[in-house]
Amino acid sequence: MNFKERGILHSNSSAISLAHRLLDLIVIAATAYIAGKVLSGIPMAPEHWMIVFLALLIFHFLTEMNQMYLSWRGERISYELMKISTYWVLTFSTVFMVDYFFFAQSFMSGTTMKGWLALSLSGLCGYRALLRSIMHSLRKAGFNTRRVAIVGAEKIGQRLAHTIDRAPWMGLELLGFYVEKPTDRTTIDQGARDFAIRGDFQQLIEDARAGYIDKVYITLNMSYEAQIKWLVQELSDTTTSVYIIPDVFMFHLLHARSESIDGLPSISIFDTPMDGASLIVKRIEDIVLASIILAMISIPMLIIAIGIKLTSPGPVFFKQKRYGMDGKPIEVWKFRSMKVMENGEKVTQATKNDQRITPFGSFLRRTSLDELPQFINVLRGEMSIVGPRPHAVAHNEQYRKLVQGYMLRHKVKPGITGWAQVNGWRGETDTLDKMQKRIEFDLDYIHHWSFWWDVKIICLTLVKGFINKNAY
Repeated sequence: MNFKERGILHSNSSAISLAHRLLDLIVIAATAYIAGKVLSGIPMAPEHWMIVFLALLIFHFLTEMNQMYLSWRGERISYELMKISTYWVLTFSTVFMVDYFFFAQSFMSGTTMKGWLALSLSGLCGYRALLRSIMHSLRKAGFNTRRVAIVGAEKIGQRLAHTIDRAPWMGLELLGFYVEKPTDRTTIDQGARDFAIRGDFQQLIEDARAGYIDKVYITLNMSYEAQIKWLVQELSDTTTSVYIIPDVFMFHLLHARSESIDGLPSISIFDTPMDGASLIVKRIEDIVLASIILAMISIPMLIIAIGIKLTSPGPVFFKQKRYGMDGKPIEVWKFRSMKVMENGEKVTQATKNDQRITPFGSFLRRTSLDELPQFINVLRGEMSIVGPRPHAVAHNEQYRKLVQGYMLRHKVKPGITGWAQVNGWRGETDTLDKMQKRIEFDLDYIHHWSFWWDVKIICLTLVKGFINKNAY
């Protein structure tokens, strides 16, 4: 076969990851020194270095827990920068609170505080962007490349081929496909680019043993179990890295990840993103924001409570049973807006001109002010500020039978506002299509959750999320 010369640089992932770890710690420590000594003129005392050391420990803990130093070859730079920024901002916030309460703002104050945050963030992101730019240029020029082959030319294999072809910055040089029974065709026509069929499985083994291939991606479906076993066994006699992409990834998976059970590898199909450091970030976000918001809205809540008592008989609050995280029942607090308090096996959704709604309750529902007591649920740990809106238990039991993946929305805590709500999917779901659309946005949020996406949803809620024509 007519293979080109191999790239001159090969895997040094351990050395690169170690260098990243050291550089990150150096950047954080150096920028703290610059912020204190140069910007503020404060000499570095032992207590200052204690603060810096604490920051290094927390940052190292967060990045290691979230596997920050694995290979980023296949990920875009924006995602890497977003992750490292999140961990540093969380670290900085923790250190700031420690310094404020235990060191009487001995170091983290004024210009020093702002300088350390900005300089570290710029340094951590800046050197990564520079290295990525250099590596991208080298890879496009043929350096630090990996020759890859795809086993199987079905839908998932073709999708992988297009992904590799559209991203030359990854440094993956696609040789082509290897299939079980090659026909007279030598290429697979895929529009602007034809992908070569290099041969059958035996040819793959020969090419791998000859050292022509660095990585093999096996994309065969589950019916090829025997062939996959044979390929893995034969490729074990080569220096080629082998990856299996199961065809289960063609389905809409919810935060799929790998997991080991006493050495036995497994792949989760449906899992929650709220795990490890992500769970800590989410909880800190909820506690801080809910505390601030409750302090700000305490007087408006008192006025609303008085308004409810003056306009209709009955209690101020209505506690409705809902499903929380993992489907566990919780009681969601709301200001009462109806004359009745339905909370049983049958709950009728509010509709336009619903006679059960009081005049003052109608105002509360249109402006979403009836949801304000749910910040108490957030502090209690039953809800989050951002997440899928909780539905009545009766509606859950009804729609879980009609909408595929409906119960997956309970893999995270329900929220006061959510991705579906800021996109207009709130209020009455009088058709199945409306509920399906709401679930689609909920699962999209869970699948791609990040701290910054929560910030975006909160900002969108402030702009357009309170008043909605579909809220009755």
